[in-house]
Amino acid sequence: MAHDIQIVTEAELRRLVSLDLSTVDVIERAFLALAQGRVAMPPILSMVMAEAHGEVDVKTAYVSGMEGFAIKVSPGFFGNPALGLPSLNGLMILFSAKTGLVQSLYLDNGYLTDIRTAAAGAVAARYLAPAKVETAGVIGTGVQARLQMQAAHLVRPFQRVLVHGRDHEKAQRCADDLASLLGIVAEAVVDPAALVRDAQLVVTTTPARAPVLRAEWLHPGLHITAMGSDQSGKTEIDPRALLAADAYVCDRVSQCEVSGELEAALAAGIWDRGTPPELGEVIAGHKQGRRSEADITICDLTGTGVQDTAIATHVHAMHPTAGTVLRA
Repeated sequence: MAHDIQIVTEAELRRLVSLDLSTVDVIERAFLALAQGRVAMPPILSMVMAEAHGEVDVKTAYVSGMEGFAIKVSPGFFGNPALGLPSLNGLMILFSAKTGLVQSLYLDNGYLTDIRTAAAGAVAARYLAPAKVETAGVIGTGVQARLQMQAAHLVRPFQRVLVHGRDHEKAQRCADDLASLLGIVAEAVVDPAALVRDAQLVVTTTPARAPVLRAEWLHPGLHITAMGSDQSGKTEIDPRALLAADAYVCDRVSQCEVSGELEAALAAGIWDRGTPPELGEVIAGHKQGRRSEADITICDLTGTGVQDTAIATHVHAMHPTAGTVLRA
């Protein structure tokens, strides 16, 4: 029997969905559902294509009570810029959780992933950052650097942001963009240690395979969100920092063990604290995160399939008739 499939392009999605507190709340509820045991979420399907300098991740999750579930395909081909093409693209497919039929095809080229990833950073800041943040910092200069600072500003409205990147000109452009977007003071800094020293909230947004943030830079009252490590071998945070923190929290422990900051600490044989708490458990009150304003906290975000299902079902619920309808 034929049925209708909604097809929505990136341009249309950019008009329909933005990074705001309602989106942050959607992602927070997704993490809470994980903690409540209402989610079936298989391991990430990840494949590297070395000859093409490419990789692809496939993520999905089913949440009990949600009307749909999403499968997200996220390719990254890092030689594309030399061809005049973007490195990242992808799409999300939303299925009915009642019939399994395709409901929507979101040709977002990674836009929904960018939004849900930034929203997860806001959730981490909401539950783990100190109550008062005057200065925030970001290490990295790409799309997520900008979005993570926008997201953090929603829940911890700071007055100053510092930006560090390997390319200082790119860091300056990022700072200029953030100053315009947020209406605050923004500075590009050469020394990442100085950035961490002066900030109460720091986000790392790099594809680094060696630490860009050292353990000796930590100070009381600091929160760090690390979101760049999403493949085995990537690491942004000195593994010793995880032990120096008062609380180290994962989005999903099983993922952080193989593709997050925890992977490096386990490989070095220095992790001795057992199973870390997950962000959903902190939200639910099952595990403790920040206990005082002087605590040092770290949140490790590897990106979960439940975030993809949450953002896709949210878009469909808010805009069920958007885009083009295909009779299949």
